[in-house]
Order: sequence, then C-alpha cells, then structure tokens
Amino acid sequence: MSFEKLLRPSSVAVVGASSDPLKVGYAVLKNLVQGGFEGPIYPINPKADEILGKKCCKNLQEVAGAIDLAIIVVKREQVISVIHDCISKSIKAVIIITAGFSETGAEGKKLQHEIAQIVGNAGITMMGPNCLGLINPSHKLNAAFGQALGESGSIAFVSQSGALVTAIQDVAASRNIGFSVLASIGNKATLDEVDFLQNLQDDGSTKVIAAYLEEISRGQEFMRVAERVGKIKPIVIFKSGRTQAGAKAASSHTGSLAGADSAYTCAFNRTSVIRAKDIDHLFDVATAFAYQPLPAGDRVAIVTNAGGPGIMMSDAIELAGLKIAKLSPELEEKLRVILPPAASTHNPVDVLGDAPGERYAKAIEILLASDDIDSLIVILTPQTMTDDSATANAIVQISKQFSKPVFACFMGADIISEGVKILERNKIPQYPIPERAAQAMLEMVQYSRYKARPLRVVERFTVNRNPAIKIMRAYRAKGLYEIGEIDAKTIMKAYNFDVPHGALAATAAEAGRFADEMGYPVAMKISSPDILHKSDIGGVKVGLNSRGAVEDAFELMMLRIGRKMATAEIRGVLIEKMVLGGREVILGMKKDRQFGPVIMFGLGGIFVEVLKDVTFSLAPLTAEECHEMIQTTKSYKLLTGVRGERPVDIDAIVLNMQRLSQLVMDFYEIEEIDINPLKVGYQGDETFVVDARIIIAKEPK
Repeated sequence: MSFEKLLRPSSVAVVGASSDPLKVGYAVLKNLVQGGFEGPIYPINPKADEILGKKCCKNLQEVAGAIDLAIIVVKREQVISVIHDCISKSIKAVIIITAGFSETGAEGKKLQHEIAQIVGNAGITMMGPNCLGLINPSHKLNAAFGQALGESGSIAFVSQSGALVTAIQDVAASRNIGFSVLASIGNKATLDEVDFLQNLQDDGSTKVIAAYLEEISRGQEFMRVAERVGKIKPIVIFKSGRTQAGAKAASSHTGSLAGADSAYTCAFNRTSVIRAKDIDHLFDVATAFAYQPLPAGDRVAIVTNAGGPGIMMSDAIELAGLKIAKLSPELEEKLRVILPPAASTHNPVDVLGDAPGERYAKAIEILLASDDIDSLIVILTPQTMTDDSATANAIVQISKQFSKPVFACFMGADIISEGVKILERNKIPQYPIPERAAQAMLEMVQYSRYKARPLRVVERFTVNRNPAIKIMRAYRAKGLYEIGEIDAKTIMKAYNFDVPHGALAATAAEAGRFADEMGYPVAMKISSPDILHKSDIGGVKVGLNSRGAVEDAFELMMLRIGRKMATAEIRGVLIEKMVLGGREVILGMKKDRQFGPVIMFGLGGIFVEVLKDVTFSLAPLTAEECHEMIQTTKSYKLLTGVRGERPVDIDAIVLNMQRLSQLVMDFYEIEEIDINPLKVGYQGDETFVVDARIIIAKEPK
C-alpha cells in the first residue's frame, strides 16, 4: 500500500480537469494550484490545451514524467478505463471523487466492487469513490473540491461525509484550528477508517486522530488497531446513527435490549476511543489533546474573577467525576500574599472582578508550580476592570513554563473576543461554558489512565466442548436453530455453570415421582421447541409443595397450552428443585455483525424489560471488566445489600460472566443467549442457571 504517495505525493494528475468553473474538475485543479502544491500538476483533458496556466494532456500516457497521485473526476462509466491507464502509468495512489457507485444501488455497487478488485490486484492505494478528496496542509496538498487549504496543525480528521469536511474546515478556520490531514473516505471501497488509523499511528505531524463515521465495516479489525493506536495517540470519533432500529427484530431479552448502537459504545469503551457527542464536543476534545500535555491526575484547580462562574465550574468538574483540588495551607498562604484581602484563596481561587492580567498571572503561576494540582482552568467574565487580552497573554506565557494542561473559559461574546483570539492563536483550549471545559478535561484524565493501564488478561477455563458440539450439530441437522432450556442447560453444564437438579416428565405421574425424589418445593416448566416465552402462556409453575400439587399442575398446564397452542410440539415438562434465596440477574449475549459477541448483564426475572437496568461489553471479558459492568448498573446497590439485607456473591456473577464469554468465543455460531434468571446466592451459597435459551446460526462459523 502506497499511503505515503497518497498523503505526500511528488506529482499529481487531475483526470477530468475542466475549464468550466462550475464543474468539480475545475475546483480540484484550482485548489491544487492555489494551495501552492510544489510538485508538477498535470491536468488531463482531451479537449483543452491549457487550464489555469497548466498545460493539458489528452490522457495519462501523454504525461512525460512520473505521477504519484491521480485524482479521478470523470463520468462513472469511464472510471475503470482510467484505472487501467493508471496501472499502465505505474501510478500507485488514486482518489476517485466520481459518485454513482454503491450509494446508488446494485449496479453501482457491482461496478465499485470491480474497481476495488482491479486496484487491489495492482497494489494501488485508492480512496473513494464518491468522496470530497484529501487535504494535507503541511505538504501544500489540496486534492479536494472543498474549501481553501487551511492552516497546518496536528489534528487528523477522517470523514465518511464529504459535506461535513467542508463544514469542519469552516469552523476550524474561525477558531484557528489546523489539521495534519483532512480525508473524505466516501464509499470506502478499499481504504477505510482502519487503514487511516494504522497509517496515522506513526505520522509525526499527527497528535490526535478525529473522525466522523456512519458505520465501521471491519469491526473486530478496528478494535485491534484502535487498541494499539490508542496507546500512542488519542482517537476521537463522532459516530452518527445512534437511534437506528436493528435490521431484524430480536427474539431474546438480550437481543431486544441490545440496541443498534450498543456494540459501538462497547467497542469504543474497550479501545479507549473517545466518543464525541456532537461536533462541538469533537473539537473541544481534539484541541485539548492537540494543544496540551496529559494530566498526571484528576485534581483540577480553578482561577476565576467571579464567584458564580467559579461555582458553576466546580459543579461541572465534580459532576464529570473529577476532583476539585484541595489546596494546602502553604499554597493558600502564597496566594494570600499576592491577592487582595477580599479574594478567596480556596479552590476555586477568586481573584475578584477588578483583577488585571498581572493578578491573574501571579495566581496562575503559583498554582501551576504546586504539587497540589494536576490541571488548571482559568475563568474570565467581562467586568468593568477586565482586561481580556492581558489575561489571555498571561495564560499563554505562563502555561509554557509548566507541563500541566491549562484550559480557558472566557465567558461572553464581543467584549472578550480579542482575548479569545489570542488564546486560539496560541493553542490554549478555550471553552465558552464550564460544562464543555470539564468534559474535555475528563476525557484527558480518562485517556491518561487508559495509557497507564496494564495489558488485558483474559482467563480461560478448562471445559468440555463435546456436549455443545453434539447438541448444536443435532439441532442444525434437524433445521432447528433455537436450543431449548434442557439442551441449553446441558451446554451450560459443560462450561461448568451450576444448574438445578431436574428431569423431563412426560406424564403427571412421572412428574410427581420426580418431584418426590428431588424434594419440595419444585418448579414445573413446559418443554417445547415452539414455545419461547413459557410464562406468557402459563407454561411455568413455581412453589409446588406436594405430589398432588405437581400432578394437578401438570394436567392443568397441558390443558391450557393445548388450547392456546394446539400445534406446538410438547415434549413434556421439566421438573426442577427450586432455588431459594438470593437475587435474580440476567446474563445474555447478542452477536453484532461488526464487532462480534456483545455480553449483557442486568437485573433479571420479569424486571429486565421493565426496568432495563442493563449494561453491555464485548467478549472476551476480563474479571475486572465483569466487575465494572456490574458496578455500572443502578441495581448494584441491591446486590451488595441495602437496609441490612445480605449481599449476594458478586464474585460468582463475575465467574459466570467469564464462562459465558468463553462459551460465545469458542462457538462463534451462537447468535444469542439468554440466561434469565441466573439465581445468585448470598455469600457462601451456590449460584444457579434457572433458565437458559440459545439461538445458533444456520451455518457453523
């Protein structure tokens, strides 16, 4: 792959260059020329002699010199012919701006696939089709039909939307934000976000990788690459499509609760990708990483010239999960010496409304020099005596002397605009409101923790895979893909889950005999491959305390189900010894087509779909990740014991989650699993799988 020739070509050809200012071929050539690209530029147009002062060639073969990058802006039907010309000319990088491919339907998709195969076989690095192009300001390369080249910087921005790139350029220009790379990847026929992550990992011009994505095509490869790259430089992604409904209705509790966006959230959390809530958040975070060093901890100090905004910032910091730094008596004494008597030397440090830039400067320097704080946020509100420019200059000059992140929060508009411009020109992150500053600082702290985190270690258990293999093979041979409770529990037992003692009874007498042998109370559940939600049709009876009660329940269950589902295949009833005490939780898994198995944990039983207090993570799971999943639910306090109640065995839940994780990684054909409920015992008691169901794919994987 010739990624270097895509980003930093020595020569560029524009195939489809036009003399018509209203056409894309003209805009691309104009941007290349006006951007100051220092290598040869070759317009390719068989009907023109010269465009924008550049001599035209009829085709690529007419070009005398070598060409590193070809930008293709011809009709869709001509693209393949041009690609073959590129191969003949030994061109190793191509940007196809032309639209009309997979975004238009089956015919366009077929043509795009053909082009991808051709360039792949030829070893050509291709971006697009249906894209805006690529911009590398430091190389003076504007190979796009959007806006002017823009300022060089250390943020790389990769977008699936070309139109968004032009909007980003406009916003960035207004805030003096520069880029190392701006890439519109379009239909991602070959190059996608994974390729850009890999290649930008070692790009010396890039400190932060930001992206706008509508989908991630290679989910598991993305996670592997993002986890590696994220240890080197931060990744910030704005992923749209959060509310899109799933492609098919899910048939399990887990499937119905795992929305279309859950897997993306899990993938980003696993790899420390920062998920931007919107474009403002993306810029807030990207500029923080691009301009400031990482904080050593979560202790934040505040300097303000007004009490109210100081309190607002304190609230925002604590709500974000950060700490208001506690200042030592020695530090407060140093502040007291340089501040007026009415000033506050506690954090937030209030330098008063009449504070000139010099007073701000002294307070900032004292705080940054202290070991009591890890980062600093400077608030300024426009008051009669306020000098926003002097204060901004003080922040710029003093922050250079220390290796701690410094943010500004100049609140206002026109009155403080000159100060804001000074901050932006000098790469001090500036936020108009406290909440945005606090959120950006939080992302820096969390990323710093991620970089320091040791490598993940996934524990594996000794299991017997044979029963699972036989059961899945037998179901698939019969054309059945929903494994019922009895067989699902057999698979669970093979993976060392504990299940209650039970037996399948075909008659009332047999049910009574089994119950006598097990001891009371017992539960009775209908066994049928056609009945998924047993309780909905009266297929579950619990708390049966005598043989008579068991036999009566059997007869009544068969009668009612026979009336409601006359065609259902009834195999009998499962009689199980009831598990008493403890709490009901749910464990589940739903396969995501991009990222693989998504594990779910939540409060179980009938409450799972009512309360929806669930959390998700991608398999495989470590013990620490299982603990984190449990702790993030609202019901965690119920599990640990409230109002004198005994706590349940959290470690037992974690162990079962790890076993489930191993099962779904061992058998990739499992599409969904519900363990609902998992009855978790109190400390010292056992934990049992009370009910389970497995859905498998039609073909083994």
